[in-house]
This record gives sequence, C-alpha cells and structure tokens, in this order.
Amino acid sequence: MTENVESYFGSLVFDDEKMRQYLAKDTYKQLKVTINEGSSLNLAIANQVAHAMKEWALSLGATHFCHWFQPMTGITAEKHESFLSPAKDGKIMMEFSGKELIQGEPDASSFPSGGLRATFEARGYTAWDPSSYAFIKDKTLCIPTAFCSYSGEVLDKKTPLLRSMEAINNQALRILKLFGKDEVKRVLTTVGPEQEYFLINKDLYLKRKDLIHTGRTLLGARPPKGQEMEDHYFGTLKTRVAAFMQELDVELWKLGVYSKTKHNEVAPSQHELAPVFTTSNQAVDHNQLTMELMKKIAEKYDLVCLLHEKPFAGLNGSGKHNNWSISTDTGANLLEPGDNPKDNAQFLLFLVAVIAAVDEHQDLLRVSVASAGNDHRLGANEAPPAIVSMFLGEELTEIMEAIAEGKALPTKAKEKMQLGVTLLPPFAKDTTDRNRTSPFAFTGNKFEFRMLGSSFSVSGPNFVLNTIIAEKLAEFADLLEGAKDFSATLSKLVKETYIKHRRIVFNGNNYADVWVEEAEKRGLLNLKATPDALETFISAKSIALFEKFGVLSSTEIHSRYEIVLENYSKTVNIEALTLIDMVRKQILPAISNFSGHLAQSVLNKKAAVPSVTLSYETQLIEELSKIADGVDKEVLVLEQDLLEAKMIEGASPESHFYHDTILPQMAQVRSLCDTAELMTDQEYWPIPTYETLLYSV
Repeated sequence: MTENVESYFGSLVFDDEKMRQYLAKDTYKQLKVTINEGSSLNLAIANQVAHAMKEWALSLGATHFCHWFQPMTGITAEKHESFLSPAKDGKIMMEFSGKELIQGEPDASSFPSGGLRATFEARGYTAWDPSSYAFIKDKTLCIPTAFCSYSGEVLDKKTPLLRSMEAINNQALRILKLFGKDEVKRVLTTVGPEQEYFLINKDLYLKRKDLIHTGRTLLGARPPKGQEMEDHYFGTLKTRVAAFMQELDVELWKLGVYSKTKHNEVAPSQHELAPVFTTSNQAVDHNQLTMELMKKIAEKYDLVCLLHEKPFAGLNGSGKHNNWSISTDTGANLLEPGDNPKDNAQFLLFLVAVIAAVDEHQDLLRVSVASAGNDHRLGANEAPPAIVSMFLGEELTEIMEAIAEGKALPTKAKEKMQLGVTLLPPFAKDTTDRNRTSPFAFTGNKFEFRMLGSSFSVSGPNFVLNTIIAEKLAEFADLLEGAKDFSATLSKLVKETYIKHRRIVFNGNNYADVWVEEAEKRGLLNLKATPDALETFISAKSIALFEKFGVLSSTEIHSRYEIVLENYSKTVNIEALTLIDMVRKQILPAISNFSGHLAQSVLNKKAAVPSVTLSYETQLIEELSKIADGVDKEVLVLEQDLLEAKMIEGASPESHFYHDTILPQMAQVRSLCDTAELMTDQEYWPIPTYETLLYSV
C-alpha cells in the first residue's frame, strides 16, 4: 500500500470519527455516554446505531455480521450471519437491527465451561461491548461482545476484565478525590502487550507432526549454533520476514491497532512486535487480532508463525510482556514519578498499593500465567522464574528504603551520560535500568509483567492485576477517608505498607541459585508447575477477593479452575500421543533403516576385503541398536503411563500425574531420540532438524 498511513489507519473500524459521520448528533451523544460512563443503551438508540454500522459496513463491501467473542479456548470465536433478508417478489433487503447488535445467541455447548453447562444445554448469549469498536474483517462486520451461559455465568475472557476495570476505576477515584482531583471522572488501566513469535518455513512445518499437533518440537537435538553469539538480536531483517512484517503492520493499522515496534529477537527465527499503549479492553482485543493476522499473513509468504511459549528446547521461549499502567481521563499517568518522586505523595501511594498487591497475591499472578506451554518457558533463557518478585530500580528503592528507615530522602540530579566522543551529545540517564530477569519490573511510568506466555490472552493477567490493586486502593481509601490528619496518616500508610511488603522487591539476578534460596527465606512462593499454582486460585482468600469486587463468582472461579486443569492434562496427553506416533512411525524405522544400511555396507566391504577391520561401522550399529531398544522400552512405559492417566478421577490428581509422570517419561524418550539423531545420517532422519528449521527462512 503506497498511501500515507494516516489515510487508511482505522479505515476498517467503526471508531469515533465514523460514529460522528453516520449517527445523528443526539444518538452519537447518547452512545458516547454509554461508552464513557457504562450506562445502558435503550433499544431505540441501538436500532439507530445498528443501522449506521450496517450502512458503513455495506459501503466497504461487507456482506455479513458476527458477534466476535473470546471464549475460554484462549482464541476468538465468531458466528457469521448475512445482512440479507427476504422481501416481496423474490427480492432481498439488507437489514441489521438493534436487537441483533445488542444480543446474539451462539451454540454454547461445545465451549469450555468447567462443568457449568452440560453438553445438551446448548444456549448461550453474546452481549455487545460498546467500549470496544466494531471492525470489518474478511467482509464481515465484527462486533466485540461478552459471552455468558443461559443461566448467566460468564464463559469468556472479556467480561471479568471489564468488571475489574470498573472495580479499579471506582477505588482509584476515591483516592484521587482525597488529593483534590475532582475533575477526574474516570480512571482507566492501560496495556501495551509486546508479542514474541517464531517464523519457520511452511514446507518444513508440514513435515513435523509435533509442530502441527502441539505447536512445539517434541524431538530435536540442538544445532551446532543456537543463540550463543546473539547475532540475531536486532539484526537486519531478512527480505521475506521484512515483507511479512510490513504487510502485518498495514493490516493492523487498518484495524486501528497501534503496531509500533518490530525487530529480530535473540533466538534465530524469533521476532517481536510491540504496540503503543491503549485501554486494557482494547489492548486485549487488538492482541487477539494481532495473533490471528500473524498466522494468516505468514502463510502468504510460505511461512508459519509459531506462538507456542517454547517451540524449541534450549532456545529462548516466546513471551508477551504486559506493560501495565493506570491513567485518568484527564491524561495523567498515576504511575508517573515526576521529576522528584520523593515529593510526589500521590505517586508513592499508588506505588505501595501495587507493591502490597503483588506481595499479597503472588499466587494469583502466577496462576494468571499458568499453562502447560508456559511451564517450559519460565525460568529459562531470559524468561523470568516462577517466583514472583518486583524490580523498582536503584532510585525508587533508595527512596522507599529511606522512607522505611526514617532517613533523609536522597536528592539526585539526573545523571548525564558522556560517551567520550565530542560529536555525540550527552543524554540523560534513565532513573531505572532494565532487569530482563524480573517477573514484574517498574520501567519508568509503568510495570512490565514479563511472565505471560506468547499464546496467552492478556485478559487473565490484567483482570487479576486490576482486582488485586483495586483491593489495596479500597483499603487505603477506607483508612484515609476517615483520617483526622490526612498528611500524617498518608505518610504513615506509605511507610508501613512498604515495610510490610518490601520482601517482594528484588533488583538483582532472578536466575541466580542464591535468589531461589533468598526468596524461600523471605517467604515468597515458588510454584513451578501449573497444577501446583492452580490450587491457590480456588482458595477462600481468592474467592473472597473476586466476589468482593464482582469480578468472578465462586461458581465462575471453580469453573475456570476446572477448565485450565483440564486443558493442561489434554495438552500433555496430545503431546505424549504425538511423540509416540512420531517415534513408532518415523524415528524407530529411521534408526533401523540407517543401521541396515550400515550393516549392508559392512557386508559389502567384508566381501571385497575379508581381512578389513570395520570398528567404526560395527560399533555404530551396536550403539544405534541399543538406543533403538531403549527407545522402544521407554515408549512402552509411556504408553502404559497414559493408560494409567485415563483411570485417574478428578482434574487435579490427573494434572499432577501428567506433570509428575508423563512429562518426565516424555523427556526420557526424547533424550534417547535426540542422541540417535546426532548419530544418524541426515538423509535417513525423517523430520527436519533444528538446524534446518531455524536457519532456512
């Protein structure tokens, strides 16, 4: 596309500009009140909005509409309906009503419900979310919606996020009122989710059953060169990759997605896209569109986009760094320290609210990023460990420690960086460094939650963040609203909160073994595996928190617990079955064929020169035969383990069995197969190797 980006940015979005153009003034005003204040929209107004949306969509060639929602599958869902309606004399009309805009009725029976709905109880409802703009995709008007069951329980990822945004808005407004900020009418959380991904050749992908069925390689010896040289990081983009990225940008910009940054990541064939911040709700929708378009557009370049958290063992996994902040409708960032954070009481209060929330609810933050795929990634190759801690940076930590100890607060001028070259100007040094090992790092005016996996919906981590911080703001507001001496109470609150929760602050290397020991001494949790982490989600403490702010009911919490556990077990089961299939049908025959080739070669040489000694060939045949026998034995054990898993009752014990028994057995099978790969002629190895996959784009 050769036009200026400004000319087509948001061209496929029914945004504020389109609303003004297609709606009557009064209708526009009432719709904006609905969006800004969360009030209800009557059917008469909805009919006018629906008509305007339809006219706009038809003008761009759309033929259908759908309620675009986010069930508990982790991806989006859509049921397409045409605008077509029969008229007299065999003619047609193109219609779209307010009722169709506001509510839809998809079949809910086959979506995960965690036991909320039986299969025969099919009815579910989608409800329009006016706070997220409708858009056109594939000639279809897509209307972002929430999704609930016939009995009212939420079955999606959008609704808890919207509820949590309302909770933190209400509590933050109470705090701001105490500081005299009466002009603020709404507080919004904002998110900028960085998205990491791999690109590999499609023809190679189609030769790997593990990538097709599981998204990650279940077999594969490390190549001679991995990411040791770090020469791929920020390197020059390859032609095909650059073309893919350029088209991805254009298509995202048309959909109003603020795609900003693109570059090569550390691992070969790994890349990253980062957007500009937007409200949490829109950020979730935009990220889902980003992942969908990445996969679609990659295919046009004979590539496949891998969004699994750990596609390749021994290399960086792919995360989704969740840059979270909180802002007012007047444009103020409440996590902006200002020039002198020590003098900014409002900032310090919001800061200690975050510190306290993260410390008290380490378990929920860990749960929010729990999955079978992410378990492989956390704690390895630049991913943070499973221990939740916070990085504040040198300056903020120094200020908070001085407050805690009652010492004079440090006063520092911003340091200038001199590069020793007169041609280059000096520049200001940031007040915080970047800590790539920290799970939750302050990075200037936001927190970067780095534990999310690349395939995740960012809804879960953000509704947890919003809720736990809303709880602390509510506690603070309760105390400060009744204070006789506001300033003294505020100072005491900031100090005591930091002292109570400073154990969560750690600015060092989160990969170091000494940190694991130190974290244990501090009483921090180390929930390494999803089955262990998830138990905390259904604790009385967690249920009370979510119910207090109306984010999730006890029933909804338990259903999500069941869904995630079931998904964990299903994921590992599919991986184990895929591994068995590959070993039985590809790997063992390959080892046998190559051994047979070697044996025939020995016979031929012996026939030609009877006295010749062939120690290399005979020793290799013997070693490969031993490995093949070992692989066969371990696969039999894995098959028996899978049968045993099916006999286990209960989602929790089943998930623990998959983690404790199935995954280690899969690792045993893989180790033997990877050893065989290094000993087998490449012509005989039946699947593309790591070297081929990673260096052929």
